Amino acid sequence: AGPLSVAQYMREALTHPAQGYYMHHDMLGEKGDFVTSPEISQIFGELIGIWYVSEWMAIGKPKTFQLVELGPGRGTLTGDILRVFHQLGSLHNKCNVSIHLVEVSPKLSEIQALTLTGEKIQPESDDTSPVYMKGTSKTGIPIFWYRTLQDVPQGNSFYLAHEFFDALPIHKFQRTEKGWREVLIDIDPEVPDKLRFVLAPAVTPAAKYFIQDEEPRDHVEVCPDAGVLIQKLACRIEKDGGAALIADYGHDGTKTDTFRGFRNHKLHDVLIAPGTADLTADVDFSYLRSMTQGRVTTLGPIAQQEFLKNMGIDVRLQVLLQKSHDVTVREQLIRGYQMLTDPKQMGERFFFFALLPHHRLKSSDKQVNPGHAKSPVPAPIAGFSELLWQ
Repeated sequence: AGPLSVAQYMREALTHPAQGYYMHHDMLGEKGDFVTSPEISQIFGELIGIWYVSEWMAIGKPKTFQLVELGPGRGTLTGDILRVFHQLGSLHNKCNVSIHLVEVSPKLSEIQALTLTGEKIQPESDDTSPVYMKGTSKTGIPIFWYRTLQDVPQGNSFYLAHEFFDALPIHKFQRTEKGWREVLIDIDPEVPDKLRFVLAPAVTPAAKYFIQDEEPRDHVEVCPDAGVLIQKLACRIEKDGGAALIADYGHDGTKTDTFRGFRNHKLHDVLIAPGTADLTADVDFSYLRSMTQGRVTTLGPIAQQEFLKNMGIDVRLQVLLQKSHDVTVREQLIRGYQMLTDPKQMGERFFFFALLPHHRLKSSDKQVNPGHAKSPVPAPIAGFSELLWQ
């Protein structure tokens, strides 16, 4: 039926029910196609866990704590966060904690269940229920699985998206002498079993609606799915409170062509063997910020190195090194630390971005203590400034 948009191509290649890359692969870790920060070092997940505890304390320690992770991978990050919750009894004992995982891949949800509960969980028999799987963590916390964010119950929630937005389908656009044209994917007439990029001959609806008049770049990638998702998160946080933490590689509206594939830990041509490689594009944080439409306060993007150092990664590394006398474990800890923080590895390639309710950063009259003329200054946001231990 003619050329596909890059977004259609990505959606088919990654999430097609039968052939989609994410649907039946365990693509993470050394045996997979790429490695993520939680798989590199336990310290990463522990510091993320501390960030959520810090925010929970800053908003007055509410009695319920709903952690929602989008695209949880193998469940490693949630597992590390749950270990922190368990070790910090103040949260675990005084609060009703629940975990809500948004995952479309049957293969990955199966692995997540094994990681977090230690057992294989059978899917729910009720097809009408938004929850397609449920279980209990090794520390007794209920876990629920959903296919979309809108299925997750409303309420004061803390959201997490680590390397999630980069896999959402993008549209690509090129500036030409005739104006903006969408980049499409078509069959190469010279080689029938090969694909190629082509420019749309006329303005597509996507080019009409997604390109800003003042756009300075000549090549632009736009992810409408990310915009819709950010709007949903912003609306939820504005209405119910909580916070969202997004960690991904990206830029602040400066990059152009970032669409690429990964297979066996190497760059892979995006047009070759669709469905067998991970397809990804850098997240445009300036687009995410604009799509909140002022409903929430945004912080970042801040480089991973700076965020982790603000969260106390150096102190945590020293504690773990002092506890361990195994040379192999110590070397692994140091290697993981370097990979996470080295600017040439992940330190300045990955960024953190947060959504918070406006009142989180403002002093409130309701907070005024008797006998004090001024409202107390709100607690600083951990990671985006140095974490203060009290």
